Amino acid sequence: MKKENNYVIIWLLSGCLLLFMMVIVGGITRLTNSGLSMTDWHLVTDTFPPLTEEKWSHAFEEYKKFPEYQKINIHNDFTLSDYKFIYFWEWFHRFIGRIIGLAFIVPFVYFLFKKRLSTATIKKCVVLLFMGGFQGFLGWFMVRSGLIDNPDVSHFRLALHLTFAFITFAYTLWVALDLIYPNRSKVIVPLRNLARVALVFLVIQIIYGGFVAGLNAGLIHNHWPLMSDGQFIHDSVFIEKNTLFLNLIEGKSGVQFVHRTMAYVVVGLILALYFTSRKHLLTVLQKRGIKTLVIIVFLQFTLGVFTLLYGVPLWLGLIHQVMAFILLTAMTFSLHRLSK
Repeated sequence: MKKENNYVIIWLLSGCLLLFMMVIVGGITRLTNSGLSMTDWHLVTDTFPPLTEEKWSHAFEEYKKFPEYQKINIHNDFTLSDYKFIYFWEWFHRFIGRIIGLAFIVPFVYFLFKKRLSTATIKKCVVLLFMGGFQGFLGWFMVRSGLIDNPDVSHFRLALHLTFAFITFAYTLWVALDLIYPNRSKVIVPLRNLARVALVFLVIQIIYGGFVAGLNAGLIHNHWPLMSDGQFIHDSVFIEKNTLFLNLIEGKSGVQFVHRTMAYVVVGLILALYFTSRKHLLTVLQKRGIKTLVIIVFLQFTLGVFTLLYGVPLWLGLIHQVMAFILLTAMTFSLHRLSK
């Protein structure tokens, strides 16, 4: 690792930490049903929450014009105090997004001015800049879907927003790892390819995690290893929608079935990576990365089972999402070491 890259590496890893925080707060926002509390988006004027009771009352009155209040909360004795609670989490989520933007752009300009970035790193950072801006757009695109007729966001848009946040984090970490470990070693192609396949299926699993969250599909079939009624594949997987394809992407039972089944696939691929790696001569970091990956995937699998059995309590749902983030971190690190 070159000494002049130290500050750039710290900057990129700080961005990873901020993205990690944003995913945690995003999970809380979702699990507390806070995502539709802010009914508009302004780059500057929404930076801070309302500071007077008059402004709070105005924001609350605006919220009452939209489906979530009119179809759900109006029947729940929903007060201004309740509104302030859900408003806080959505505001905090957006506030961290603004902090991430500043934390990326300001140091990036500084490092460019000081000529601390190589041409290759500049190109990667421009990609990161685009990804960050697009993630902000996806956030509003998701929220917008719940402000029209249906008092809930599209599960497709939620999954897109969530997954892109994970991918942005993984790419930021990858760029940092390129600087931390600049020297290349001989690539073991079978292991690298198997790790790539495992990463693809992990991303698909994250997408379906977003589907489950968006459809509240974790609140049904709270049994394991069978879905319910003694069935591994419950009958409802096939009958909620008109076609099997729609059942597997829009039906609650179908989406949960894919998510819980994909967990076995991800565990199997990571175990295959581990046992295959034992046939090759690996570096210390490669061995540690794969062993850590095995430990984390079993922890995540166990968390997933308990989250389902207990009907997705907030704390378990949040820990399950955080562990998915950590699993992606370990997967990205292992793939980087196996690729370079």
